[in-house]
Amino acid sequence: MEFIVKPSRLKGAVIIPGSKSHTIRALVFALLGSGESFIEEPLDSSDTRSCRSMIQRFGARIEESAGGWNVTGTGGALTAPDDVVDVGNSGTTLYIGLGIASLADGYTVFTGDHQIRSRPAEGLMASIQDLGGTAYSTRGNGMPPIVIGGKIAGGTTSIKAVTSQYLTSLLIAAPCATGDTVIRVPLLNEKPYVTMTMSWLDRLGIRYTTDNYQSFSIPGRQRYPNFREYIAADFSSATFFLVAAAITGSELVLKGPDWNDTQGDKEVVNILKAMGAEVNIGDKTITIRGVRLKGGVFDLNAIPDALPALSVAACFAEGETSLINVPQARLKETDRIRVMHDELAKMGADIDERPDGLVIRKSSLRGCRVKGHHDHRVAMALAVAGLAAEGETIIETAESVSVTFPNFPDLMISIGADITRRE
Repeated sequence: MEFIVKPSRLKGAVIIPGSKSHTIRALVFALLGSGESFIEEPLDSSDTRSCRSMIQRFGARIEESAGGWNVTGTGGALTAPDDVVDVGNSGTTLYIGLGIASLADGYTVFTGDHQIRSRPAEGLMASIQDLGGTAYSTRGNGMPPIVIGGKIAGGTTSIKAVTSQYLTSLLIAAPCATGDTVIRVPLLNEKPYVTMTMSWLDRLGIRYTTDNYQSFSIPGRQRYPNFREYIAADFSSATFFLVAAAITGSELVLKGPDWNDTQGDKEVVNILKAMGAEVNIGDKTITIRGVRLKGGVFDLNAIPDALPALSVAACFAEGETSLINVPQARLKETDRIRVMHDELAKMGADIDERPDGLVIRKSSLRGCRVKGHHDHRVAMALAVAGLAAEGETIIETAESVSVTFPNFPDLMISIGADITRRE
């Protein structure tokens, strides 16, 4: 599918869907919990459906009801699935799933689409082995397909969390190990996502201690309870609307985002404020008005998913903008640093690629045909760029937005965006 986008002014209010990161965590904790849990207002997307399928293979039962999903858990008594677990395009499901599989008796095989089969997992696999599990790649390259055998007994491991999902996976699994676990963390990218995981552990009564994220000590033989949790709106999805308003000089009201939530991508609001956008934060609302933007230097290590959208914002900012310290953006669905450089350059952006980010100077973007590279955040970012570019922009592989934000084009159209879909 293609998006065809023309310059637009936006106006009105939009309801931001639930957080993918929270929804996937909720599903996994519900799998491990005893009895029935209720996940209220979850995100329903390709990624979360992949996680639903995974936990069902490990023994969870799921029923949809008004306002959410009822999940009957296993109480931690997992058995290996009787077939391969295909996580689709969901890296979060893959990495967290590897840790979950280490709690099951027997062997679990994970695979996914062509992008997932290029996602590195050596560090996480090594830690699972340190803790008594089995982990190997069928192709010997540290990427899926990956085989995991359990059950982990605990112990000590050191992990370089080039993606926070490595550490999150271990933090979720370790309380169910047969013994105690110590995790040393010499490198941690995307710290807010680990904070999010810790906040779930705290709410569920799981015991652990941490030395300022540099190490974690986790007693084994713990049990997860059932729960009822509301899924907060997704700041990662909100980012595209925030940037769209900022670069088109529009005023929008975003409904749902909770400034008190643990999601790291709320920092995008502060970045856009620093660039000159007018922002008002209310009770689960954010109002933004685009005015003349200015460049700056912004460290995106904690919020790599924001790089595609913020690289678009930088094209419309006076002076020079540097998006730095985010090398892990190369390890997502695509190498997002290179992809955003190449696609924005096609549109006329004055942009340089750096090993850990991008340097962008104010540019006059022109619509043209660009590639979404089957990457949902790239496709949405390029669609936003088209709203303020001259002429018509055509984005290929736009169907990828269903991974996290199926109704993205509909919500954009509802506030005035000139976007059409072409199969």
